[in-house]
Amino acid sequence: MKLFKNILDSVKPHFEAGGKFEKLHPVYDGFATFLFTPGHTSHSGAHVRDAIDLKRTMITVVMAMVPALLFGMWNAGNLHYTALGLAETMTFGDKFLWGAMKIVPMLIVSYGVGLGVEFIFCIIKKHSIQEGYLVSGMLIPLIMPIDIPLWMVAVSVIFAVVIGKEVFGGTGMNILNPALTARAFAFFAYPTYMSGDKVWINTSADAGQSVVDGFSGATVLGSYATGGDVQYSVWDMFMGFIPGSIGETSTVAILIGAAILLYTGIASWRIMLSGVIGALAMGYLFNAFAPHAISPEQQSFMSLPGWQHLIMGGFAFGIVFMATDPVSAAQTNRGKWIYGFLVGFFAIMIRVFNPAYPEGIMMAILFMNVMAPLIDHYVIQANINKRKKRLATVKAA
Repeated sequence: MKLFKNILDSVKPHFEAGGKFEKLHPVYDGFATFLFTPGHTSHSGAHVRDAIDLKRTMITVVMAMVPALLFGMWNAGNLHYTALGLAETMTFGDKFLWGAMKIVPMLIVSYGVGLGVEFIFCIIKKHSIQEGYLVSGMLIPLIMPIDIPLWMVAVSVIFAVVIGKEVFGGTGMNILNPALTARAFAFFAYPTYMSGDKVWINTSADAGQSVVDGFSGATVLGSYATGGDVQYSVWDMFMGFIPGSIGETSTVAILIGAAILLYTGIASWRIMLSGVIGALAMGYLFNAFAPHAISPEQQSFMSLPGWQHLIMGGFAFGIVFMATDPVSAAQTNRGKWIYGFLVGFFAIMIRVFNPAYPEGIMMAILFMNVMAPLIDHYVIQANINKRKKRLATVKAA
């Protein structure tokens, strides 16, 4: 690391005031503070929340997502070769390598385009690089289907950074989670690449290969929503051997990430726990009213044991990595309980009531992102009223 430090120190004068690369100082500062702890402290801004700087916080979140990323690489390859009937003849390395060759380019595009846009904004606005995209750059590929074209990833990233963050003032000022903003943009702009049975498993075949007879690329949620045959067991769902977005299928890998975030104190356990409680409440409420469903398909989905919703689709990933976003989530402790509960509650409600879009966690989190400031307002106002009442009681005594 001393070598990198010496290189950075030698070129630093060129990026400071009066240097020939003065306008590119945010780029230099971004790389320098990514590699080494900055020699200054923050003086203002919404990001002043803890003793460690924001880059170290963001990098910890990225590390927590690595298990889901690595499993997603293997799972993408495994599903691809399963569709071609070759899974038994391929090694673990073959499957992992195939998935890596599809997913690594998505990561490069996500970070390259996203950081490029952020650097441009930093140069124009003449401020230091903002670290929020370190997490979004990893999140966006993980919540995309394996077959989405790279240019769609790039367009979604640009939309998320510009419309989802920079127009509100940058990192710490955004209302919506940027990664979910990218996902929502891609979903509504390119629906045929983001939903249906064709996008979750890559079925491209080389010469002499073909997709096996009876193959279905439907996700578990898609099968339940349409009353179709669910080909996967509870064990498959928990471990993640199912179709879905790249990083969302394995509950085990996501739980490892959750443990890292909770141990380091970065994510809110109140939001995670209340989200699970909200999902269970909605799931078992559906169980009670399943006999009164309006269609056999909906009755089947409503009869699903409430706890199974926790290991299906993107619920676990959304609750752990996106509902806990410290910027767009509620800030007060009581607000976090309310916010998390409603995220889980609405996620399951949208799944069951909207057969056209059985994955509800994205819409639930985005909706509650908008509601979070209102929740905090009423929580704070309730505390103020409570203290006023207590003061009036003391004066009267």
